[in-house]
Amino acid sequence: MDFTIPEALDSARQLAQQILNDFTAPEQLQAVEQSGAHFDHALWQALAEAGLLGLDIPEAHGGIGLGFYALGLLCEEVGRTAAPLPIVPVLASAASTLQRFADEALHEAWLPGITRGEVLVSAALEEYLNPDPAAPSTRASADGDGYRLSGSKICVPLAGEAQRILLSARAEHGLVVALLDPGSAGVQLYPQRVTSGETRHELVLEEVAIDAADIVASGDQALAAMQWAREATRAALCASVVGLCDRMMRMTGSYTSERQQFGRAVATFQAVSHQVANCYIDTECLRLVTQQALSLLDAGQPAGEAVTIAKIWCGDASHRVSQSAQHCHGGTGVDRDYPLYRFCLQARQLELSLGSSAQLTGELGRAIAAGYAA
Repeated sequence: MDFTIPEALDSARQLAQQILNDFTAPEQLQAVEQSGAHFDHALWQALAEAGLLGLDIPEAHGGIGLGFYALGLLCEEVGRTAAPLPIVPVLASAASTLQRFADEALHEAWLPGITRGEVLVSAALEEYLNPDPAAPSTRASADGDGYRLSGSKICVPLAGEAQRILLSARAEHGLVVALLDPGSAGVQLYPQRVTSGETRHELVLEEVAIDAADIVASGDQALAAMQWAREATRAALCASVVGLCDRMMRMTGSYTSERQQFGRAVATFQAVSHQVANCYIDTECLRLVTQQALSLLDAGQPAGEAVTIAKIWCGDASHRVSQSAQHCHGGTGVDRDYPLYRFCLQARQLELSLGSSAQLTGELGRAIAAGYAA
């Protein structure tokens, strides 16, 4: 297999690296965190002006149209800098689903604004005790040409800032996927502080009206849309963790090469060098399975198994790399004046998002068993 990245994608990645590096010096990241925002709007706009928010959006709607694999590369670069950006919920979860499953009217209404950085559309993919957005407990009852939604979603990113939130609900005749206005009557938002320090929200819905114009899909098309949203989100999370792990591994290698103990660099001790080598192996294995998942999604081929395997690796590798990085840094790793803690917190958050390794290993095992039984 040829793993060479095409020139157009490599150029986009280099441009992303340049912009991200300009906005993510430790003191800049600290300033954003201290503001309580956990969202660098200036950096988001810089990426928009460079056209990078439209990597997976067709040219007809203001994007570049390089595909989902290109978006995965952007997620990796964002992870490598720990930039406080909603790349995954806005571009991977919401925009990529809209452009593949919504009608032309919704394309025109939302995709150009997302590409320009003027509009935020998030996604609500999780519920209490229910990891599958294709089988939600949230209900949709018919109301003329539209619906009324009742239920709840948890850990919704940007719920307080987004103009719309993509979500699914169970109707009498099957699944419905809609764009919810979080400012609608009957919507209540309850803050939830997550591991990374970001504030997300529980979204509680009581007979919330959804117009027909905001219905993305229904029936089998809605099921396909939510399966895509889940797989695309998991793959984008994996790509982000590739960047996080790569940065943590390199920070650890650099620190242990400079830190002196007993008159020699810590990196020259066998126990330390083995840990850093294992970090490299974990990171590269995660990179390969993530590239496989992104490639299949980009080509429109069945990717469920590949995405599940990548997310299992994502959870296991991020945990091991983060633990080894902290161990090799000693007390320095937990000092908030040193940047490693930021990467470790994000890695822990993404490790458990949309399914832990243990949960997904069980799902994969049951799927394999069912296939063999058939």
